[in-house]
Amino acid sequence: MELNELSAPAGGFTSTRFILVEPSHPGNVGAAARALKTMGFARLVLVAPRSANVKNEPEAIAMASGADDVLASAHIVDTLADALVGVRWSVAMTARMREFGPPQMPPRALAERAHEFVRHGDIALVFGNERTGLANADVERCSALAHIPANPAYSSLNLAQAVQVLAYELRVAFQTQTPASPLAVVDSAEQSAASDEIEGMYAHLEEALVALEFLDPANPKKLMSRVRRMFARSGLEREEVNILRGIAKHILLRSGKD
Repeated sequence: MELNELSAPAGGFTSTRFILVEPSHPGNVGAAARALKTMGFARLVLVAPRSANVKNEPEAIAMASGADDVLASAHIVDTLADALVGVRWSVAMTARMREFGPPQMPPRALAERAHEFVRHGDIALVFGNERTGLANADVERCSALAHIPANPAYSSLNLAQAVQVLAYELRVAFQTQTPASPLAVVDSAEQSAASDEIEGMYAHLEEALVALEFLDPANPKKLMSRVRRMFARSGLEREEVNILRGIAKHILLRSGKD
C-alpha cells in the first residue's frame, strides 16, 4: 500500500503530512506527535530515524504525553522520496538561507497557500535532522522553502517547537478559509504535478541534457540545481511535466540513447 493511500484526504487536517527526516532523538519525535495532536493533525512520517524502534522508545512515549495514538501510527520510510509519494505540494523547513532551492516564504504565507492544495490532495511539511537540518538535495526536492523568523540573536528552535509553530499556522489557516467561488476559474493547484512525477521528469531531463553533451556528468556544477529552482518558481502542472518528458524522450530518441 502506498503512503498516500493510508489516509484518504478529508480536508486540510487529514491531508497534511509532517515529515521528520532522520530524527536523532526519540524525545523530539514524541514531542512532535504531541504538537500535532494539540493542533488537530495526526499524520507523522519518519524518514530513516536513528532509532529504528523509535515509536516504542520510553522517551518518545513519555514526551508524546497523551498523543500515543499519533506516535504509534507514525509511518517509517527509508527515503524522503518515499515519504513524498503522491504529495501535491511540499515545503522544506530551514533555519538558514540557501543559495539554491525553491521559492521561500514565511510560515503564515505558507499556511495560506497550503489550503489551495489540500482541496486536491496531500501536502507535506518537511523538517530536517536536529543537528544538521535538511540536505540540499532534500530541499531541492520540495516545492517551497520556509523559515521561521526567530530572534536573530538566538534563533535556535527545537525540532518539536518548529513543528508546533507550523501546525498552529496551518490550523488557523484551515479554520478560517472560505469556500471557493463556484464561478472561479479552475485552480492551478488541482492541475499541479505530484512530487514523484516531477522527480521523474527531472531525471529524464537530466539524461537528455547529458545525451546532448550540454551537461557533463563528471562536472555538473549547479546546472540541475538551477533548473530545479527555475521550475519551482513557476509551479509545474501535470501537463507541463508530460510536455517536458516528451521533449526529453525525443532528444534521447534522436541521440539513440532512449
